[in-house]
Amino acid sequence: MPHTRNRNPSPIPEVTWDTGLKEMNETWKGAIACLGVAVFFVMTIGIIYWQVVDQPNKNWILKGSFSGLIWERRSQTLVIQTLTEDKTFVEIDVGNVGNPDTEVPFVRNLCWLNKTEFCYTWDSVADVKISLDIPDMLHQTECYSMKWTPIHCHVHLKDCFSMSNVSWYGGASVVMPSWPINEANISMQAFVMSDLRDNPLGYGSVLERYFLGSSGVAVMVAPQVPLLVGVESRQQFCLQSGSSLERPPLQYTVCVGENLRDLHQEVAPQRSLPTRELPSLGILRQTFWKFLPDEESGLTVERELRTFSNRLKRHHLGEGVISLNEHSTSLLVNMDHDYLYSKRGMSKRQSRDLAFVKLLNISVTLSPLLRVDTRQFQSSMRDGTEAFWLSRPSSSQGRPVPLLMQWKGKYCVKLNLSNPEAVNWFLERVSVLQAHLGMEYVILEGGEGSLFEEQAPQYTQALSGDEYVQQLVELAGRIGDTTIVTSGTRSSHKPHFIQMAPLQSDWSYAGIKGIIPALLHHSLLGYNFVIPDAVGGSLWEELVTDEELFVRWLEIVAFLPVISFQIPPWDFGEDWTLNLTRFYVSKHQDLVVPLIMKYAEVWQSSGDPIYRPLWWMSPDDQVTFTVDDQFLIGDEILVAPVTEKGATHRDIYLPGTDCQWQDMNNAKVFDGGTMLYNYAVALDEVAIFLRRNS
Repeated sequence: MPHTRNRNPSPIPEVTWDTGLKEMNETWKGAIACLGVAVFFVMTIGIIYWQVVDQPNKNWILKGSFSGLIWERRSQTLVIQTLTEDKTFVEIDVGNVGNPDTEVPFVRNLCWLNKTEFCYTWDSVADVKISLDIPDMLHQTECYSMKWTPIHCHVHLKDCFSMSNVSWYGGASVVMPSWPINEANISMQAFVMSDLRDNPLGYGSVLERYFLGSSGVAVMVAPQVPLLVGVESRQQFCLQSGSSLERPPLQYTVCVGENLRDLHQEVAPQRSLPTRELPSLGILRQTFWKFLPDEESGLTVERELRTFSNRLKRHHLGEGVISLNEHSTSLLVNMDHDYLYSKRGMSKRQSRDLAFVKLLNISVTLSPLLRVDTRQFQSSMRDGTEAFWLSRPSSSQGRPVPLLMQWKGKYCVKLNLSNPEAVNWFLERVSVLQAHLGMEYVILEGGEGSLFEEQAPQYTQALSGDEYVQQLVELAGRIGDTTIVTSGTRSSHKPHFIQMAPLQSDWSYAGIKGIIPALLHHSLLGYNFVIPDAVGGSLWEELVTDEELFVRWLEIVAFLPVISFQIPPWDFGEDWTLNLTRFYVSKHQDLVVPLIMKYAEVWQSSGDPIYRPLWWMSPDDQVTFTVDDQFLIGDEILVAPVTEKGATHRDIYLPGTDCQWQDMNNAKVFDGGTMLYNYAVALDEVAIFLRRNS
């Protein structure tokens, strides 16, 4: 019989397939859930590790032909480097916008279709757009145009440029000039001119929105945007926009090149200005003598003028130019009549002829300001010419209310140069003075702002920024090319000499040590034709009595375009000082003036400065970046004065490795690239070296 197989020997009960599958799902679900949690945990750890540790700190944002813009995430800094990363041009701290504790990736380009633009919205606070300009291959310069625009009002946009391994130059003149500006310490404030006598912590009378760095970088701020600038000594300088309902942007351009000299020759602001015009160069051969009488009548002023002129001739110092201040000018003009500020012009009652004054070579000082305690101002308010002054409308009367400001310690009103009638009125006054005094030169001062003006509401375009200074320079042009101005911005191409700010009568950087840094600052910004402060300084009312200071000061300004005196050398009572004064006036005439006239033509054709820092000859030599007590006249003469009290020796650096320098006092010859330690310079000497080709 066939064997019967047991078909269900197992004791396990039979179950359906569906039931078995359900039990398997419950089992695997737990395992899969645990695995999912583990994967999520690992991914979270990985993301955190990538963000904190493994994410690259540097991201290339834009790349040019030789440079590129990098975002450094941790320091929130924009860095411009060479593509090989062997040279850093500049580091820009932009972490001041928004929340400084929040790391911003800054790598998502919203302008990804354009390889030369980068756009981004920063922390929901501001939009930034960066454009790369790559010029033709003939120019080794690349520029990055940056524009920050606030998304809402009351946002301060602030970018700071590091001074680490970079010496910076440019900006504005200050009460204690420094070259470079790294040593300066200036609080964040409006980047506008002010009178340093009233506001010694502000910015002075020569100002440009241009900064040049020794690494081969230049920063140029757009002229139309409101701007604040601050300098933190040896740390950084910062640009900041103002906050208002109009949401003004922060807009500037950063250019980089092979070195700072070549870059400056490419991008300096004066090179983009209209044709450069030369002023009347006859002034170079004139010595200016400031005339400060203590008298309060025109007759005594005239008598003292005669005496002073005779003493100049008796001491064989030539006639020169006798410079009258505004007060002396008014006393002379108003000797017998009062027509200078009359609406109708010259009165019928003529004054006696000032024949002797007309024979003198004089300069007069004028300003667009009028004291409110004068009869002339009261007359202007009565005869309906109050619109001649910067004013704001009055809601009650509907007539303009002149805006008060302070000038030389007095309350004044300021001429409205946007009013053609006011300008013509002023020019008529100059013509009257010319007919009455026959002056050769006009010094036009008072363009700088004042504390009252800077705090005033901007009711009129005539008060905005430094527009007034540009209008005043235009007025100077209508007077003539012998007009001397005391302030300048975007006007270095105009044919005028510029009077440098007064200095203290001491050995500090506010005194004699500040002459060369101020000279190099003016020249870098395009203002080559300068008249330095009077020998010994003129800021203080007391005349200098330190004969050594007088002599060392004279030895510096003898190599500048014009020599100016306030204290006459005979006041020291020694023939030695008089003879030394004659010697350096003669050296200025014979050596310096021909050099200036030669390099004036170079400046007119190329824009290269007449007075140059040492790095102009050695732009890659780091020693030259901080030398602030030597200067070059063109590429021929190196001048190294003594600015330390009691010193008869000093260290002198001779730039350039492809040339030699010959001491013009003793004919000794030295190789370029040499530091002369403890070099002898007697009290009656200034170290002068003539360049010779090797």
